[in-house]
Amino acid sequence: MNTIRFAIAGAGGRMGRTLIEAVQEAPAAELAAAFDVGDDIEAALGKADCLIDFTRPEGTLAHMEICRKRGVHMVIGTTGMNTAQKLAVQDASRDIPIVFAPNMAVGVNLVFKLLDTAARILNEGYDIEIVEAHHRHKVDAPSGTALRMGEVVAAALGRDLAECAVYGREGVTGERPAPQIGFATVRGGDIVGDHTVMFIGTGERVEITHKASSRMHFAQGALRAARFLNGKAQGLYDMQDVLGLR
Repeated sequence: MNTIRFAIAGAGGRMGRTLIEAVQEAPAAELAAAFDVGDDIEAALGKADCLIDFTRPEGTLAHMEICRKRGVHMVIGTTGMNTAQKLAVQDASRDIPIVFAPNMAVGVNLVFKLLDTAARILNEGYDIEIVEAHHRHKVDAPSGTALRMGEVVAAALGRDLAECAVYGREGVTGERPAPQIGFATVRGGDIVGDHTVMFIGTGERVEITHKASSRMHFAQGALRAARFLNGKAQGLYDMQDVLGLR
């Protein structure tokens, strides 16, 4: 197994510290650089084979341009990107290999596969609601994972999430249209990340849930993604590719 030299963005944050710990404990992994805003990022990335970035969209895109110039691989777990920013990631993947996923956890990506299966079977007579909960410091809502869950379910049902999603309800909303996919968001305390998708029928309810109690499983998934990229010249991938779930 070849040793991979890692750079970690957002080193002072909760996820950054967890990523550093994961790299230091992993076999065939070397922590080449860890940086925050204001550091010499060009110099940091010059020492690395792969950058793991779970920061904010603007910072991730700036780091991506340096990686693109230097041929550094990227594992991106940043959420909250708009359409233009996602297209920029796609464009950069023509020059460098990138794994871009809203959630790097192996268990969550298994849940995506289960949701696709469940939606195809429960395709009539079931209302779909997605509930997610995170710590008080999370700045985007719904979470990237919840949105990806909605995308997976909508695609399996032949719907466009942009047209059928409802983000919270208040007041006299009227009867629920059957095609809706509803989202509810909880923020508080130190919740690492809970996600539940409910398929609600008449007389029964099927729930698929993932609960995270530590950030380490995100970090371990990111390292697995980095090893997947080893030897690749370019391309855009997600964790379904990494785990062979296509």
